[in-house]
Amino acid sequence: MKVLLASAEVHPYSKTGGLADMVGALAKALARAGLRVGLVTPLYQGILERFPGIQASDGQIDLPLGTRRVRADVFQHEWESGLTIYFVQQPEFFHRARLYQEQGEDYPDNAERFVFLSKCVAHLARSLPWEPELVHVHDWQVALTPLLIKDEKERAGWGAAPRTCLTIHNLAYQGVFDRSAYELTNLSWSHFNPDGAEFHGMMNCLKAGICYADLITTVSPRYAREIMTEAFGCGLDGMLRRRQSSLAGILNGVDYTEWKTTGNPFLEHRFTLRNFRGKAAEKFSLQQEMGLPPAADIPLFGNISRLVDQKGSHILLGALEEMLAAKMQFVLLGSGSPMLEKAFQNLSRRYPGQVAARIGYDHALSHRIEAGCDFYLMPSRFEPCGLNQMYSLRYGTIPIVRATGGLDDSIIDPTEDLEQATGIKFYEYSSRALAKAIRKALVLYLNARLLRQFRKNGMTTDFSWDRTTHAYLAVYRRMLETA
Repeated sequence: MKVLLASAEVHPYSKTGGLADMVGALAKALARAGLRVGLVTPLYQGILERFPGIQASDGQIDLPLGTRRVRADVFQHEWESGLTIYFVQQPEFFHRARLYQEQGEDYPDNAERFVFLSKCVAHLARSLPWEPELVHVHDWQVALTPLLIKDEKERAGWGAAPRTCLTIHNLAYQGVFDRSAYELTNLSWSHFNPDGAEFHGMMNCLKAGICYADLITTVSPRYAREIMTEAFGCGLDGMLRRRQSSLAGILNGVDYTEWKTTGNPFLEHRFTLRNFRGKAAEKFSLQQEMGLPPAADIPLFGNISRLVDQKGSHILLGALEEMLAAKMQFVLLGSGSPMLEKAFQNLSRRYPGQVAARIGYDHALSHRIEAGCDFYLMPSRFEPCGLNQMYSLRYGTIPIVRATGGLDDSIIDPTEDLEQATGIKFYEYSSRALAKAIRKALVLYLNARLLRQFRKNGMTTDFSWDRTTHAYLAVYRRMLETA
């Protein structure tokens, strides 16, 4: 099977969140399963300097973009056997300080940037000599690709056009632009209608993908059900219900070659289920690094997150205000809303011995927080999949999650199965409900036997990509068989 993936970010080359982790891990897992895999992504500023193995290729792209033509070069990297990364080098669009926005503001030319990226994906799908059978795109930035391929097939006689799959990582981000942005596609206006790319008079990139992809997947089974409801559908629930027979929810996997407690370059101390002393040492080191008093007997809670409403940052602040009278510590690594950044910084100044807030993103520190904490907080208003709760489990850190999306799919609460419990769930989206869950964690921390059982259950839970890859291969085969 020959598959071409596409994403606006891919770890370790570029990253703002879990999308990059998932696409990079999926690409490697598919290649290891014996597929021929390509992956298209932008060549952002700084990538060539950090990865000298990336080489220029003979490929050059020259495509219409509205009333002008835009050129790009293609760079390649043979990441693993059977896996080639195709980097689109277009300095005007992709040599920026950030991927999508600066200082909380989207780049004003994001429509041009990602319509062009989608066109590059469709172009490579047709021109690559190994002829992909399937094009699998991820999120709104490349979601126009299925429509572009369909148009090429119908208008330009592309008889061997590949089938298309769209994965929705977060339905809240749709790539909605002014109606005039549709002209950048150079497509017939017949596709700009309520059954296509049009959304309340605007162009909606993700909606176009939902309408025209042969298969739609989400990153957890529960989220696949949730987005067909008005509460979680972000205005697209009606269209998703219409495409229900082509919609599947597949829980993301974890790349355990990176997220591991032994041989991890980001951790000072190794630990295993049989020898847990290293985790206690990681906690001590993390407390020191974050400026908190080192104390083995104080439960340490952590959160690594974009500071936005979706991630429950507001209710987290409220719960901490209520719970910091108790014997506990909290560390934060995140960035996002300037108001929320300031609020967490103010909290750390008011409680210097209990709260530490690091604004920004630091990949190495994220490993140390996952490994050094006793509990990990994920109070998301909605969460398509979530990866941090699964990382936490592998590190013996107990997740406290709101029961939504992939969080509900991946964590077992003691009320569901005490013997197999891996974390603590709460249901109401409120500071009060989260504070109650934190109280349960404080009680659990005092019960050494039960605490060890939770940790053992979590560390032995298998969220490897083997399981996830089999699920993707199954839906790929069904789609190709119905071509």
